Formats: sequence, structure tokens, C-alpha cells
Amino acid sequence: MRRSALPALRHDAPVLDARPFLGYFRVMHEMSIVTSLLSLVEEELTKRRLAKLLVVRIRHGALANVIPEALSFAFEALTQGGPFEGARLELEEEPVILRCSCGANFSPEQRRELLFAPCPACGERLGHAVEKGRELYLQDIEAE
Repeated sequence: MRRSALPALRHDAPVLDARPFLGYFRVMHEMSIVTSLLSLVEEELTKRRLAKLLVVRIRHGALANVIPEALSFAFEALTQGGPFEGARLELEEEPVILRCSCGANFSPEQRRELLFAPCPACGERLGHAVEKGRELYLQDIEAE
């Protein structure tokens, strides 16, 4: 019988702490969003024969899985030194709207209540469907 060539596990080997890298991966997510966004913007400017991008407005839901600071950082990094340099990114967050099983729509008062928000109509804390709050829209573009 042949033995495996895999090295033996060492109990004294250093353990990699991945927490410092989480911010990097978070920005990478926003980089891909901004790359897609700039592609849409470029397409629109070409269609309308506009040359200079001034402002891009984004509307995102509170549950859209974006961090506004990371999105702004990615926008600045990807527009620097290119045709969109100097353009501004404006972000607007849309609140979460939940629908209770009783039929009531409501928006939780505090962000930490999203998972167990009591329905103002019946008091139920579980089973709500998300009606609004996961969206990510390119609201409008200003260019000349």
C-alpha cells in the first residue's frame, strides 16, 4: 500500500486570520457593480452623443447588499484617469417595506428590527415578505 504524499498537519502552524481581508472582498463586490454601472453609462452617453459625465445617481434599497462608502470608493477609483474623471456619484437609500401575513405593509422604524419587526397592525414578528428594499437602480445621469 502506498502512502499519500500530502504533508502532515502541524498543530503549531500559524492560523490565517481572514478578517483583515473582508474589507477587500467587500470593495471587490462594489467594484463589479460600478464596472457594470459605468458600462451602462457609457452606452447611454454614446447613444445620446454626449461627451462629459457630470453626475450619476443611484437608488438602492437598505437590503441591496451594498455599502455606500465602498461604492463611492469604487466609483472614484474606476473613474480616475479616464473619460469619466471628475464625475460625482450620488446615492439614495430606499427604506425596507415589509408585508405581513395580515396584509399590512410597513417599514421597520429601526434597521436592527428588520428580521423581527413587529407588524403595527397585528403585532406579528415573523413571516413578513420583503416588498421593497432589495433594489439597485441607476436613477439618472447628468451629462453634457
